[in-house]
Amino acid sequence: MAKLIFSLDNTILNEFQLDKGRISVGRRPTNDIHIDNLAVSGEHAVILKKGDDFYVEDLSSTNGTHVNDKMVKSHLLQAGDLIEFGKYQLKYVNEDALQGDGGSEAAFEKTIMIRPSAMKVTASAPIAPETQVATAETSTIASDATFIAVGRIQVLNGSSAGRELVLNKALTTLGKTGVQVAVITKRPNGYFITHVEGKVFPIINGTSTGTQAFALSDHDVVELAGVKMEFYLDNV
Repeated sequence: MAKLIFSLDNTILNEFQLDKGRISVGRRPTNDIHIDNLAVSGEHAVILKKGDDFYVEDLSSTNGTHVNDKMVKSHLLQAGDLIEFGKYQLKYVNEDALQGDGGSEAAFEKTIMIRPSAMKVTASAPIAPETQVATAETSTIASDATFIAVGRIQVLNGSSAGRELVLNKALTTLGKTGVQVAVITKRPNGYFITHVEGKVFPIINGTSTGTQAFALSDHDVVELAGVKMEFYLDNV
């Protein structure tokens, strides 16, 4: 079930299940999600369900609607997206997408690995007992063709050190459900990692990412659920 986690200054205030086709957000008490703040318009934005996807659409608000620090009019939500209304945030979480393959736990426990020599996708055992990696299919970003570098992550520690995962999907989920989960999104301007679940944020080069989407650079070291992984780019 998809949901929105409502927070202020990293403090969770409420959770809202996306269990209907239209959910309104604004300062007026009649909204489904009421935000009593002068930076928020009376009827500020709506969350709309279209098929299996959810979109946030701005309703010509005074201060605009921002997703991951960018002003939007209409935006297809992906797991980990942060919808911002002044200092308030709504984090989009889609548990079905995180688990993949119809939401089955068995699918999440598998790792999709690509052998660099053969470049074929094979299903293997989990990378390590402490963490699992899974990929979640999402709609392809049409403009990805302009992004010529392909990202990879390589495990640096544990019994699976040296294993690699090619980030060739629009959305790749990393971590362990109930402990720590993050998503890496492939965008036209690069790869970004966003915290989704867990009390501890992902660590990049020894520094916490916080709640915002974090742009990954070549050879960044990612720490997640006790596993260190190196992100790097291959030019193709």
